[in-house]
Amino acid sequence: MTFPYKEPFSVKPLEIWSFIPKKAMVIFAHPDDAEIGVGGTAAMWSSKECEVTYVQCTSGSSGSNDKTMTSKKITQIRLDEQKSAADVIGVRNFINFQFPDGELESDRTFLYQMVEVIRKYQPEVVMTHDPFRINGFQHRDHRMTGITVQDAIYPYARDHLHFPNQIEKGLTTHKVKTLLFWGSDNPNTIVDVSQTTKLKISALSKHASQVPGLSFGSELDTKIRERMNKVARGYGFKYGESFRKIEARS
Repeated sequence: MTFPYKEPFSVKPLEIWSFIPKKAMVIFAHPDDAEIGVGGTAAMWSSKECEVTYVQCTSGSSGSNDKTMTSKKITQIRLDEQKSAADVIGVRNFINFQFPDGELESDRTFLYQMVEVIRKYQPEVVMTHDPFRINGFQHRDHRMTGITVQDAIYPYARDHLHFPNQIEKGLTTHKVKTLLFWGSDNPNTIVDVSQTTKLKISALSKHASQVPGLSFGSELDTKIRERMNKVARGYGFKYGESFRKIEARS
């Protein structure tokens, strides 16, 4: 398996972040992105009574190298896999925008839906793809998702004159406190996920169409653990997930 990013090292020591939000939202482009990026963190927070909401932006309709596979069939397969993975993580709410895989645009339609879910579920912390990576390739859908999430948080979800019809329909404005980007070239924060790495891998294994052969003790399991251990080296715990953390503007 080839992950869409490599866990990087930062010259400066990473901040060890132990805050447990009451509500968190994980926004990801394709099925399996969430577990790859934040599976350990989301599972750990969920176990601490955090309400974790998943927002899947595309249908995953292009995610197969099998020449006999159809978009309709892989979409249902990946949806079932993602729901099973979310159950392992302990996700409370699952939203699927169902945009076509590979066709995300950072436009008003996408932004509107992003603002709407943020206003509806009121997360303290939002986690998503870092759209500003330069040290390697990144799927365009990931970039479009990360950019749109950041725009939705500030200023659109916060200010009542943006998409006022949402307010008229009963939603309220919302200020997200913290945005965590995963897959960053320059992380500044690390979360100890030593206690939930097994759950992360278990959740990832539900995506059998994408990660065939992943099971406890498998070669892929070992590679994932080695990568997470490398990230945590020097921080006093075994496994970590790193992020670029930014605090939302006032």
